[in-house]
Amino acid sequence: MLRNIKISLWGLMGGLTALWLIANLPLPEILSIMNSRNLLLQLSGVIAMGAMSVAMILAVRPVWLEPWLGGLDKSYRLHKWLGIAGLVTAIFHWVVVNAPKWAMTLGLLAAPERGERPAGEAVDTVTIESFLNGFREPAEGLGEKAFYVAVLLIALALIKRFPYRLFAKTHLFIAVAYLVLVFHSVVLMDFASWTQPVGIVTALLLVAGTVSAVIVLTRQVGKKRKVNGTVEAQHSFGEMKVLETTIRLDDGWKGHKSGQFAFVTFDKKEGAHPFTMASAWDASDPCITFITKGLGDYTDHLPEQVEVGRKAIVEGPYGGFTFSDTAPRQIWIGGGIGITPFIARMKQLARTPNAQKVDLFHTTTKLAPEAREKLVADAKAAGVNLHVLVDDQDGFLTPDKLRAAVPDWKTASVWFCGPAGFGDALRRDLSAHGLPRKAFHQELFNMR
Repeated sequence: MLRNIKISLWGLMGGLTALWLIANLPLPEILSIMNSRNLLLQLSGVIAMGAMSVAMILAVRPVWLEPWLGGLDKSYRLHKWLGIAGLVTAIFHWVVVNAPKWAMTLGLLAAPERGERPAGEAVDTVTIESFLNGFREPAEGLGEKAFYVAVLLIALALIKRFPYRLFAKTHLFIAVAYLVLVFHSVVLMDFASWTQPVGIVTALLLVAGTVSAVIVLTRQVGKKRKVNGTVEAQHSFGEMKVLETTIRLDDGWKGHKSGQFAFVTFDKKEGAHPFTMASAWDASDPCITFITKGLGDYTDHLPEQVEVGRKAIVEGPYGGFTFSDTAPRQIWIGGGIGITPFIARMKQLARTPNAQKVDLFHTTTKLAPEAREKLVADAKAAGVNLHVLVDDQDGFLTPDKLRAAVPDWKTASVWFCGPAGFGDALRRDLSAHGLPRKAFHQELFNMR
């Protein structure tokens, strides 16, 4: 599915560039500095706003896009890349805007002479173009300020040390900056382009992005997928810094597939955090279980903050990491807390077995005896062949160890959830040794 993300990203960039080129052909025979500057201004503006618009659309968590992109986790990866692409092209746009001023200040470029208005040209005729031209000055000033805000907020989103809680709250204001940039684009885009395919496509993206921004700002994202619940049970594995929390849901949850995740809010001030569900769905007993690990942020404080009886809001389900294929064998690899989706799947298989052979590799730095017992019991009930590797005792899981443990690995599909670098290395090695590219499924559980 990473391939589909790349196709979507480069397809958008290339498609907008091609449409812009069609609208501007033939290019002037002599490209002066100012002509070139104006062309680059329009091109960079179209690409920047196109990228930001699609990123804004993805921010509302459109479930209908999940099958193409492979789940919301992949959507957020595309959202991130589009944000970076929009940032880079917006910076380029800003440089192109200001370059002539800088060059004139340094004496490298003479100020252009402004010609007189042609005789007989009407100055009081009101047209759409003249109406928009009346807003050029505020559009330029506000657009520049919105650009600075967007750069700051996108930069903060990319800094991993910036707390998730603050990231979620500040990231909201990108929608405001986006709406200002829409105004900037509508006023300053070459008016003739609006009747060209590039203008029509840009207009559609701006409208969709504007609607999405309003949904974000009015906090309507995922509203129809939210259900109230109450914490029913909690169990802590202290030495592993792992917490198992069970929430009983009120009416409204439509069920989920093992491997999916949800956004959970225990404290409205903190906001929603994404957690993979570690339980199969049973409509007669509407409970879901989350397993979380203290990672030095909000998750460190969950044991003392999320007590039994606490109210919660659960939004979902999301994700395409659902083990749905027809391979005769599956290989599961759970690194650390990445074991969570596989626990959910084992509980589902214990209820509704299938004919697939399954090998589960769980590699971790620590594994408490009680946690091991529960994992072994789940694997036995599901008919899953379990391989546990604790780093200090068994060494790291390598592709060679995996191939040795499962001789017919080439007939299997591989499902990985854990550290991204570890997953990427496994995928490259297994692909180099003959595993089909589509047979490797990787959860990209990173929401920023």
